[in-house]
Amino acid sequence: MTEPMKKAASLPITIQGLTKRYGGSFALDHVDLNVCSGEFLTLLGPSGSGKTTLLMAIAGFTRPDSGSLRFGDTETIRTPPHKRDLGMVFQSYALFPHMTVAANVAFSLKLRKIPQNEIRQRVENALETVQLGGYGERGITQLSGGQRQRVALARAIVFEPRILLMDEPLSALDKKLREHMQIELRRLHEKLGITTVYVTHDQREALTMSDRIAVINKGRVMQIDGPREIYERPANKFVADFIGDSTFLPVTISGGDALYGQTVLKLEAGPRNARNNLLMLRPERLQIVAGQACDDLNIFTGTVKGVIYQGDSYLLHVALAGGVEVCVRGANQRDAMVVIPQSGMAISLGLHREDTVLICDE
Repeated sequence: MTEPMKKAASLPITIQGLTKRYGGSFALDHVDLNVCSGEFLTLLGPSGSGKTTLLMAIAGFTRPDSGSLRFGDTETIRTPPHKRDLGMVFQSYALFPHMTVAANVAFSLKLRKIPQNEIRQRVENALETVQLGGYGERGITQLSGGQRQRVALARAIVFEPRILLMDEPLSALDKKLREHMQIELRRLHEKLGITTVYVTHDQREALTMSDRIAVINKGRVMQIDGPREIYERPANKFVADFIGDSTFLPVTISGGDALYGQTVLKLEAGPRNARNNLLMLRPERLQIVAGQACDDLNIFTGTVKGVIYQGDSYLLHVALAGGVEVCVRGANQRDAMVVIPQSGMAISLGLHREDTVLICDE
């Protein structure tokens, strides 16, 4: 009978001033980043943002031009990849097709010259952990995409690393399986407690899985925070625009007030500074109202330009009185009291004081 894998003695990662240039451009621009012991941190950004370069620098496959990288108290910047004692799951899985599942998982243990009887036990434990018990003798070509992903994960954790790196491991899976595996990976992390750095360009995936998210653009960390803070209180326009759907209204800061046109906005807290000159509107935070005044609502009037049916919800395109077009998302409910506006109708939208978020334009 196999024994469950134990929680890892995980390590923190400390990155200071990490820099990497390709030609005249920064792939990493003086990156500072701390990953706590046992944390699940996601590096999120568009293609070419530097997130994979940063992951490869942590893994040792990319040599930075300057900076410091420590695992725990040990400087690791010049340590070869095979001596960093970390697990790695690649986007392509990088499995050996001519080997069985068990042989793939055992590969790293054989390189470490672990005794054969211990290898067998640890392979069985790892396969049980990723819910592939009994699959050891199967060939890789006999497995589905999701099963191959689990084998790659078992191979990465079988030698009980203190740090686990994952480079878009779910990108090849279909939507339904991908969403299922997100939950499975999160549960596995909670079970094993390995310090994990995960790369993705998928915003919803990052929000679903992470303890914290580092949003990266042009080699710089734009914001690092918890999923809720990243989504609801983005640091700037780039983060707000990249995480979820947003429309931005120009705001004037005057005498401690924020004005959209001639209307003073009701805010939970006053403007942080004069650079916070954009109002962020999320489609799901706007609500259709009868137009009456309310102490806790900012009211915007406009005209419905289009209605899009999306199954569980509908999306309205509304041109505001100031000319800016915004989106409004509503639940598609079978309720006689819910009337979906039609194109051409005048409409009033309410934004709660708590959802009236000002950000800087950068």
